[in-house]
Amino acid sequence: MRGKIAEIFDSVQGEGLYFGERQLFVRFFGCNLNCDYCDTKPDSFMEYEPDELLEEIKSHGNNHHSISFTGGEPLLQKDFLKETLELTRKAGYKNYLETNGTLANELSEVIEHLDIVAMDLKLPSSTLQGNFWNNHRKFLGIASRKEVFLKAVVCHSTEEDDIARGVRLIREVNASAILVLQPNSCEEGDGLRDKLESFKAFCRKEKITACIIPQIHKMMGVK
Repeated sequence: MRGKIAEIFDSVQGEGLYFGERQLFVRFFGCNLNCDYCDTKPDSFMEYEPDELLEEIKSHGNNHHSISFTGGEPLLQKDFLKETLELTRKAGYKNYLETNGTLANELSEVIEHLDIVAMDLKLPSSTLQGNFWNNHRKFLGIASRKEVFLKAVVCHSTEEDDIARGVRLIREVNASAILVLQPNSCEEGDGLRDKLESFKAFCRKEKITACIIPQIHKMMGVK
């Protein structure tokens, strides 16, 4: 079994609740979505067997909070990911999955080997990709067996109705899950800031914990 890996690198986590933590990033090649704001579209990869990938991970030392399996979408390579997660966990690493939150059946096959799930909430008016509400509902239910938080990218185009539906989904499936509102790094201006604050206030009113966290790594000038 061989997996397609776009890159492996040391850096700090720049998104979500674990921003600032040092991680080793293992970026999987390929994604099942094509979000309008996506800034990660690698065009090449190397192939690894799971034990080869483990040795590469070990070569970076063990001074990391966790191993971030990111993409692309790692769950597209579910069998390879599962075997790799088993190896990294046995080796004493903490497994952190960054995922678009649409492949629930695949998640169910690897969830026992994960420690943290950073799940995207793909808002239709942000992604311009249609809606994934049913996928997200099932996915969050499975992810909630472990530590999970959600990230929603907010753009000038993002509609409050989408936030409202996302908040309702969270409240019904796992009301304790935190929602990170992440401004689209390609957009700026007072309008976007006002929209983020408005959405945060809406979440507070609906008893869902939300916070605004931009892509810190881009502000720091790191990968």
